[in-house]
Formats: sequence, C-alpha cells, structure tokens
Amino acid sequence: MSYLRIENVDMTFNTGGRSNNILKNVNLKVERGEFISIIGHSGCGKSTVLNIVAGLLKATNGGVILDGKEVNEPGPDRSVVFQNHSLLPWLTVYENVALAVDQVFGRSKTKAERHDWIVKNLELVHMTHALHKRPAEISGGMKQRVGIARALAMQPKVLLLDEPFGALDALTRAKLQDEVMRIQVELQNTILMITHDVDEAVLLSDRIVMMTNGPSATVGEILTVPLARPRKRVDLVEDPVYLQCRATVLKFLYERHAVPVAAVG
Repeated sequence: MSYLRIENVDMTFNTGGRSNNILKNVNLKVERGEFISIIGHSGCGKSTVLNIVAGLLKATNGGVILDGKEVNEPGPDRSVVFQNHSLLPWLTVYENVALAVDQVFGRSKTKAERHDWIVKNLELVHMTHALHKRPAEISGGMKQRVGIARALAMQPKVLLLDEPFGALDALTRAKLQDEVMRIQVELQNTILMITHDVDEAVLLSDRIVMMTNGPSATVGEILTVPLARPRKRVDLVEDPVYLQCRATVLKFLYERHAVPVAAVG
C-alpha cells in the first residue's frame, strides 16, 4: 500500500452564491522516499492539492491517507515550506527553528537534546554561522534555508514545498535546489513540491505530476524521470534523458494544455 494516497479528491469553493469547482477526481499515489513535483498553469489547483495534503483545506469529496491514517487537520507529520519563508521577524534563526522543535518534541526530548537537534538541522542547510541573527539580517536565500531547516526539524513524514524557490534570484535558486537534492538523498525524505518551473521539476523529481487546466482540473499525466541520483545540473545540460523529460513536460503544458487566449474583437 502506498505511503501517501490522494483519493478521488474534488474541491469546490462556494462564494457569493456561486460554485467554483477547482479540482475534479484527483488521484495520486506516492511511495516512501519519493520526490514528486506537481506542475501546471496558474489556476490549475496545484497549491490547493498541497493545502489539502497539509490539512489546511478539507476536500469537498475524497480524501488523503498518509501512512495508513486519514488526514483531517494540520499536523507535524506534514511540514510546509512556502514561497514566503514565514519566519517570525523578532526571533533569531535559532529561535525560529526552536519554536517548531519545542512544539513537536517538548515532551519527548530534553532541553539539551532539543538544542542539539536544532543545531543539527541548521547544519544540514549550512546556517549555523547565523544562529543568533534575525531574519532582517540575512538574505532571502538564507531565510529560505532556515525555513527548510525548521520544516525538517519536525521530522515530518512528508515535506511539502509550495514553490519554495519562486521568489529567489536564479543563482540562489540553483544553489538551494542543489541543497534540497543533497538533503533528500541523505535523509530519504518523502517530498511533494509545487512548481511552475519545468527545469526544476525534471532536475529534482522522481516523478512529475502534470495538472490539466482549471476549472475542474485533474491529473493529466504523470512522467517518471529515470535519472540516477545524485544529479548534477551541469552533467544534465546535454543528457538525452533529461532533454526528453523536459520536452515531454513542455509539450503537455504548452501544446496539449495551453492556456486559452481570449478572442479579440
């Protein structure tokens, strides 16, 4: 039985007396340790899928099963990293991570054990040099590193990434993508990531879930990325498998499911 199952999920929002069906019959099975990306045009409901898995939204129909248990609300077994780092500005780097660690492990770990665990997770993202700095004192990329450390420190069963690199410049984004690949290989995390970046999806993922356009969006196609790990972006520039996967996703997005252009005139 799959580790994470999204089963027959529909999502309809009712506003102002009108119903807007965002998702229709979404099904996805994720195995333990897989890196899955969900990609699609704006408005296809990919972030809605992530929020349902996170327990932040309740599906109109269907549901989510994680490790044999139904998801009905947010929980530490599903930590989320948003595009906005969401760090508390009055707390230091260390304190931002400690907030999550104390909440999850306040009763099961001693104070010394929690300290060591906080430092270990900040070491994973190379941020121990900034333990006592506040968010305003570090760069955007560093803030996102701290956000990832905080999420990992909760030891989630699934790490949920909602376009985590979307607000970063190209060089910083590339460095963080490499860091996430390294961490995933090291920890064997199960990761579900929302992205709009085709190259990012192919580089990072074991499988890419391509969503059809909304309304009533669903899973249109799932592509397996048969590239060995660890992956190095420079080595993949001319790799025929990488290029074929990239072309497949682009064809789906921009030929088969292109965003309709309104008629003029």
